[in-house]
Amino acid sequence: MSYELGGLFLSAFISSTIAPGGSEAILAYMVANGHYQVVQLVIVATIGNTLGAMTTWFLGVLAAKKYPLASLLPANKQKALDLVRNKGIWTLFFTWLPLVGDVLCFAGGWLKLPFLQACLIILLGKVGRYVVIAWMFV
Repeated sequence: MSYELGGLFLSAFISSTIAPGGSEAILAYMVANGHYQVVQLVIVATIGNTLGAMTTWFLGVLAAKKYPLASLLPANKQKALDLVRNKGIWTLFFTWLPLVGDVLCFAGGWLKLPFLQACLIILLGKVGRYVVIAWMFV
């Protein structure tokens, strides 16, 4: 893998964890630049972003073990926990959204939603977002 693709992967991974990132801008630039196949760029960004989301999901699992009472969570994570609890696993499709996506992943892990289902639903949302971004810059 080239440095550029590695940078896209790392940016996408970091963007999907607690830390802020700008993988969409990097993907758009790389698509517009035309040095790589668009499908390759979308795959790299999607895998990195999904792995970052699942890292946040695992942080939720670990937090639930140490702090089993949901009342200990900050307000934004409490709202996300209630949303995921009430609306179900398909709320994880929206983990691609800025700001709320990370807390939805965290809530999914906290609630110990089925790992494989959660991963596939998160993947669907992430690939959809990157396909739209890539399409806008082709």
